[in-house]
Amino acid sequence: MNKALTAASVTLMSGILAAPFAMAAETVQVDGSSTVFPITEAVAEEFQKEMKGDIRVTVGVSGTGGGFKKFCNGETAATGASRPIKKEEAELCKQNGIEFIELPVSMDALTVVIHPDNDWATTMTVEELKKVWEPEAQGKITNWNQIRSSFPDKPLRLYGAGTDSGTYDYFTAAIVGKEHSSRGDFTASEDDNVLVQGVANDPSAMGFFGLAYYEENKDKLDAVAISWKGKEAVLPSVETAGNGSYQPLSRPIFMYASKNKMQSEPHSMKFMEYYLNEDKSADLVEEVGYVPMSSESYQAALRTLRELEVGTAFTGSEIGVNVVELLSRDKHY
Repeated sequence: MNKALTAASVTLMSGILAAPFAMAAETVQVDGSSTVFPITEAVAEEFQKEMKGDIRVTVGVSGTGGGFKKFCNGETAATGASRPIKKEEAELCKQNGIEFIELPVSMDALTVVIHPDNDWATTMTVEELKKVWEPEAQGKITNWNQIRSSFPDKPLRLYGAGTDSGTYDYFTAAIVGKEHSSRGDFTASEDDNVLVQGVANDPSAMGFFGLAYYEENKDKLDAVAISWKGKEAVLPSVETAGNGSYQPLSRPIFMYASKNKMQSEPHSMKFMEYYLNEDKSADLVEEVGYVPMSSESYQAALRTLRELEVGTAFTGSEIGVNVVELLSRDKHY
């Protein structure tokens, strides 16, 4: 599957061949996280095939923060997010009369990557990653041997998610200990393919992004095994994200649906029901490199959608949350 994001918005038109059908098609507007994009793209393609041109889905990639801005301004029916909605975003939705439905769709393993020629940093601790990424490291931790004395005296070049992305928020919370807090002297991009190419072309580079982009490019990159709290280092994978052993960088990822649009646009509700149908989407989630939810979680999320249960289960940044526990929480709006 081609994930190159060559425009700000990617319109998926699978199955829409004749102009009259395209003109008559109802449109579902979706935007948001580049991390969630591979799932949404795959689901949208299959959904449109089944709809035979009656419904089309446009999927933008504005990042989690940018997606929430459009969503809370009423521009989209749903938005992908690689972190929970923030208080100020929820307030914007509220001001504009947009009630949101929070729907986990998968687990992700946020992946730290290096060039395949890097044979020294195959395992790192959370403390070492913090030493690299904390604000105090800016302009100071610039060589690999400053991270660990046994590492070579080679320049360190860093690539990471854009500061408007949920991936950046989660990584900084999990590694640095404070959301949105890091050094600023790294190459940042909302387009994960830019990060992939940056690390793949530089033996001295390190970067981070969602598991799906690593899985798609594992012939060009190596993943770093992470050790947390003195435990054995664990590599990111569908299995380790699913069983909870890959910490602290496993996280749920979300779709947020507009209650307003779900009520006024039956075609948008139909798409979101398809998205949360285990029989339709679980295999697609796994194919693009993420962790499908349990049957129980799919059923609970679908029930949340159909009952138009608004609000968020979060009160702030959290590390190590699993989907089953999340879906059992009370929501607040």
